Amino acid sequence: MRCKLLNNGNQKTWALILDSGDNVMKCITEFAQKKDLSTSQFTAIGAFSEALLAFFNFETKDYNHLPVYEQTEVLAFNGNITLTEDNDIQIHAHAVLGKSDGSTTGGHVLSATVHPTLEIIITESPVYLKRHHDHETGLQLLKF
Repeated sequence: MRCKLLNNGNQKTWALILDSGDNVMKCITEFAQKKDLSTSQFTAIGAFSEALLAFFNFETKDYNHLPVYEQTEVLAFNGNITLTEDNDIQIHAHAVLGKSDGSTTGGHVLSATVHPTLEIIITESPVYLKRHHDHETGLQLLKF
């Protein structure tokens, strides 16, 4: 994982480059902890060798897992970095992945392995947001 500060103003912006074999969610979490990020958003493009996506099922209040066991192009990958009520870093990310036959799959990103690269742009927000447990859905939702 390599990073470079692109903008050191009120809204800091970094480029974070991941390499083959890097665990995407682990790298973003470690970067957020190292830079003491509380509220940020990110976007990325690149490729994965495998991923575990998910779709939230409101009936069961749980995620249906959508494993992807093939090389894919990351057509869209975006999300946010926030803190939970316990001040733990939480990454909330969604992706659309392109398969070799031109079809796509997408969903909430639980895990993914980079191959050969993932180029992430992270922008810190000057506004502080925090996640709180929502009893109705069972999810950690943003609250102002």
